[in-house]
Amino acid sequence: MNTNVNLNAALGALAFLGTGGLLLLMGAVLLYTLFARKHKLTLKVLGACVLLCCLYMGLMLVFSFASSRKALARGEEKHFCEIDCHLAYSVVDVARTKTLGNEPNQTTAGGTYTLLTIKTRFDETTIGSTRGNGLLYPNSRVIKILDEQGREYEPSPEGQRVLNVSQGGGTPIETPLRPGESYTTTLVFDLPDDARNPTLLMKEGEWVTHFIIGHENSPLHGKTSFQL
Repeated sequence: MNTNVNLNAALGALAFLGTGGLLLLMGAVLLYTLFARKHKLTLKVLGACVLLCCLYMGLMLVFSFASSRKALARGEEKHFCEIDCHLAYSVVDVARTKTLGNEPNQTTAGGTYTLLTIKTRFDETTIGSTRGNGLLYPNSRVIKILDEQGREYEPSPEGQRVLNVSQGGGTPIETPLRPGESYTTTLVFDLPDDARNPTLLMKEGEWVTHFIIGHENSPLHGKTSFQL
């Protein structure tokens, strides 16, 4: 299974919360030592804080160095771990065109419009035993295309607007699902004609994920993308 983590998501979250809790506790003790003018104890607490941070960052880098970059073929799924369940994403269709829509709602690409149809599936085989059938609201997503020159492209606002008005872009990608449900979303990118070997990168948008051990958003961690 291709996932956005190489450490169990629950363990990564517990490690982050546990480390944060310890740092808060140490911070409270540090304030006490400062007010009480216990300078030797202050130095010891500071040293413990630094040691804990170094240990956490070291573990984060270990899992980052153990990761690798992947480029998934058409139809292959990338699972996003949501602690007690997974959302699976795959690219099911790619189309290219110079223009979109019909007059008066028509737009022409600066390069070539690339239309990506992405399938979102709530993998019912990954839910926890006590989760139930409630809706899952996806976390925010960062979606962009990268070419072999390292250039990045975000969805085209004008192209997306025209597609939604004239043809329909499918279901918004942030729409919640129940276990076993799925839908497709079409996104529009305006790629220059010299863009070579483009790949789609989809990742979580929450800033806190950059500090989770084993998460692909953590420093130096390999990313899983989609071949186009």
